[in-house]
Parts: sequence; C-alpha cells; structure tokens
Amino acid sequence: MATVQDAVVRRPEAWTGRGRSPAHAAWLRLVASPVARAGFAIVGVFVLIAVLTPAVHHYDATTDADLTLRLKPPTAAHPLGTDTLGRDILVRVLHATRVSLGLAVSAVAVAAVVGSLLGFLAGYLRRRVDLVLMFCMDILLAFPATLLAIAIVAMIGPGLRNSLFAISLVSIPAYARLSRGAVLALRNQEFVLAARGLGGGGGRVLVSHIVPNSLPPLIVQATLSVAFAILEAAALGFLGLGAQPPTPEWGAMLADSYKYFTSGAWWAFFFPGAAIMLAVLGFNLLGDGLRDALDPRLGQ
Repeated sequence: MATVQDAVVRRPEAWTGRGRSPAHAAWLRLVASPVARAGFAIVGVFVLIAVLTPAVHHYDATTDADLTLRLKPPTAAHPLGTDTLGRDILVRVLHATRVSLGLAVSAVAVAAVVGSLLGFLAGYLRRRVDLVLMFCMDILLAFPATLLAIAIVAMIGPGLRNSLFAISLVSIPAYARLSRGAVLALRNQEFVLAARGLGGGGGRVLVSHIVPNSLPPLIVQATLSVAFAILEAAALGFLGLGAQPPTPEWGAMLADSYKYFTSGAWWAFFFPGAAIMLAVLGFNLLGDGLRDALDPRLGQ
C-alpha cells in the first residue's frame, strides 16, 4: 500500500500564502494536476454508477439466471456478454459497483475514525497510553494485512458485514501511526505552545489546533486506503468469504469465471477484473494528486 510520509503537516502560517485560504490554495493545486484530474474523473464515474444504477435499474439476482444464454460473447443485447449462468455481465458489474465500492469506503471510514482517534490519544497523552496502544498496533502490523483479513473472516464467518469488520481492523494501524506522528510533530510547535500559554486546556488545544493540522496526511491516506480496501474486498470475494451468491461483487464474479479462461470465454472474467483495476487506479491517482495538493511546501 502506498505511503504518505511525504505529506507532512506544517504550522497554519505555511498554509496561508498570497492571501488565499488553505482550502482554496489546495483546490487550485488539485485541479492543476493532470494526475488528480484523471483520478477524480475515474472515481467520479464509479461513484455515479454506484449511486444511479440501483435507482434507474431494478435487479433481482435470484431470478437473473438463464442457462440458454450461458457464456454468450458480447452482443448488442448483452454488450459485455453473459456468465456461466447466462446472467448479463454488464448488469452485474454495474450493480457490483455499489457493493464493492460501498464495502471499501465504509471499511476505510471506520478504520480512519477509530485509528485516528487512537493515534491522537497516544500522541497527546504519551506514557502508558502511548505504550499500550502502539504495542497493539505493532501486533496488528506484524501480520500481512491480506492474510489477517482472510483469517478473521474465516473465523467469524463469510459475509459483507464480517468482511467490513476485517478490512477495517487491518487498516486501523496505518491511521493510528500516522495521526500519532502528526501529533508528536505538532505538540511542540509555536502556535500550539502559544495556545497553551493563553490558557487553552489540553483537550481544547488538541481539538482546535492539533487535529485540524493533522488532517491532510490522513485524508491522503484514506483516499489511498480505498484502493487497498477494494483489493481486499475482491480477494475475500474471490475466496468465497465476501459477498455471498447470488449478490454481485467483483471478486466473486472473478471466482465464478476465471476457470473458463482456457475455453475462450475471456469476457466472463475480463470485465470484472477491469472494473477492479480501474477503480484501484482511480483512487491511487486521486490520492497522489491530493498528496501534492495538500502538501503546504508547494504553496511556498
């Protein structure tokens, strides 16, 4: 998974250059980046598909099979062909977007909130709290993330909810480490010391000054983590541990069709795999663009 160590945080004065607000300056850098625009376009298309497809097309996966159309190549009636049960691949890929993307975004949201909170507490309170929390994070980091997620779902049972829990759990250490490092870098900065000198309590200084200036690297990490979560969800689905049949999901669709590669039915696995590849590419490009846009050194 891509790292965001170069997205360092700086004091607020570094963000306000040339009379522009920090958000405005970051937005200008973002839209000026071809990489960010490409990533935003790809992600925007997938988000629109996930939101609009259920609204404009009703799909019942339990009644979609038609064995008379089994493994038909792409035609005008079925632009992406049909799968092993005669189901329209285009319809299933579009509806799987909501499942796969929803699972990935939800898992990242949970991991970002929980991990960042733990990191803020560890970095600000230090001592025993820091020692215990970071020791737990080190234990999680000792295991390969994908294998740990597979082991967790295998123990508690397959399904989307358990997949969400597993992906969230293995993603928490990245946010905890990142937010802790940001707090340690900011707690002795002049503007934080000034806030304390003016009578600001520890909690108020943390919420009003440290947390807002720790958000840029966390935002970048969250964007890149969605790509990682999509791959994790696809891996679990491929192994039969994610969405259960007949729910359409990209990884599960690959598991149902890869065996027909040698028979010439390339479309059955190509299009679900292409959807995974494009979604991951889009979020990685957007994350790289956000990293550059939110880096205050570029505005100096």
